[in-house]
Amino acid sequence: MANDVIKQAESKMKDVIDALNRNLAGIRTATANASLLDRVYVNYYGADTPLQQLANIQVPEARMLTVTPYDKSSVDDVLKAIQVADLGVNPTSDGTMIRITIPQLTEERRKELTRDVKSEGENSKVAIRNVRRDANDALKKQEKDSEISEDELRTLEDDVQELTNKYVGEIDELVKAKEADIMEV
Repeated sequence: MANDVIKQAESKMKDVIDALNRNLAGIRTATANASLLDRVYVNYYGADTPLQQLANIQVPEARMLTVTPYDKSSVDDVLKAIQVADLGVNPTSDGTMIRITIPQLTEERRKELTRDVKSEGENSKVAIRNVRRDANDALKKQEKDSEISEDELRTLEDDVQELTNKYVGEIDELVKAKEADIMEV
């Protein structure tokens, strides 16, 4: 029963790391990456549809993305959705394909993106700590209900803290790597 609490806490912490990875992938750098368009939704026949379901996204060059909608009549809708997404890019269309050239980041924009990355990291650390608190509360309840002893409680709380330290360290590494990627000229 107590081990289930630990396993559940670790699973939730992994979910936090996965969410952080998705969020960091959406923060653009000076190089083209198809995940830049992950959060773009197109109004397609009255429904907000993820761009990946409506178009083929390719990276032909280091600083260019091409978006080729499967339905050629939706090119204008896709173009508008990319413009509205406020990605800091200027897409152009030739009628069948949309080209997105990734501009070099200014120093000011790099610092702004670095702040965003740090903020994402801090939010993830808070989520990890909340998981730790919930796990410790569940363990204390088990101890109160005499399901585990006080010594077992201390040992299990130490295990939860080790997990917390491990995943907070992983968050720090991810944030540091993304910051280095952003600041790279």
